[in-house]
Amino acid sequence: MTVTNPVEATFGVTVSDRVSLAEEQFRLTLDGTELEVEDVLDEASGTRWHVVRDVAAGELKASYQALATDGGASSAVTALDRIHYVRPSRYVDLDRLESVARAEVGDISGEQGVLDVAAWVHEHIRYVIGSSTVTDGASDTYLARRGVCRDFAHLTMALLRARGIPARLVACYAPGLSPMDFHAVVEAAVEDRWVVVDPTRLAPRQSLVRIASGADASETSFLTVHTGGMSFGQLDVTATVEGAELPEDDHLSTVEIG
Repeated sequence: MTVTNPVEATFGVTVSDRVSLAEEQFRLTLDGTELEVEDVLDEASGTRWHVVRDVAAGELKASYQALATDGGASSAVTALDRIHYVRPSRYVDLDRLESVARAEVGDISGEQGVLDVAAWVHEHIRYVIGSSTVTDGASDTYLARRGVCRDFAHLTMALLRARGIPARLVACYAPGLSPMDFHAVVEAAVEDRWVVVDPTRLAPRQSLVRIASGADASETSFLTVHTGGMSFGQLDVTATVEGAELPEDDHLSTVEIG
């Protein structure tokens, strides 16, 4: 990244506090000099944020590497989760999709209902790189019938929430993802458990590693610039399973991250 005016920004690239780690290193440098970083933990979700302030003009680089031994299991669904994750949010404009949810997915419940909604989105939305913008919400994706992983996730969450099922977005590292990048999937509440579905079906869910969890992409972004000016340059993401083959995933049943 190139900083053009002094910047305050938050990074969300390190894996969740709930992930077990054997190794980890996170560095932010400006023109080769390491920066002071404030670490902020969201105890409710386990998300770890890293804040930098008053970053002067120059070349800003973020690097992160980790060896995780699990994917970061969810805690049980709470009473607050059942309120927070059925409401409309910045990108999950379910109030515009209530009638769509009734018409397209009808009455749903339990694990099979969650799978049915993810399958509907998979069958009706095309994955097209660059087909959406950062301001597109679930209703935009429904009308355009195309998008990338976050768009698939937002529409899936909107349909689930519109039918009374709490659902949240999980930003994650996804070994096997093609094209490789950060990935977004959906966790839905079934009884007291969070189960994960991936309406893109682009990566096996059994090897996902959690970065952040939240109501939508606005709460899980890998980079947020609060003040100042910055132009984004190059992004390289690599996620692999060490010493083992990728698991097979037919996406016909639910799984849990972890």
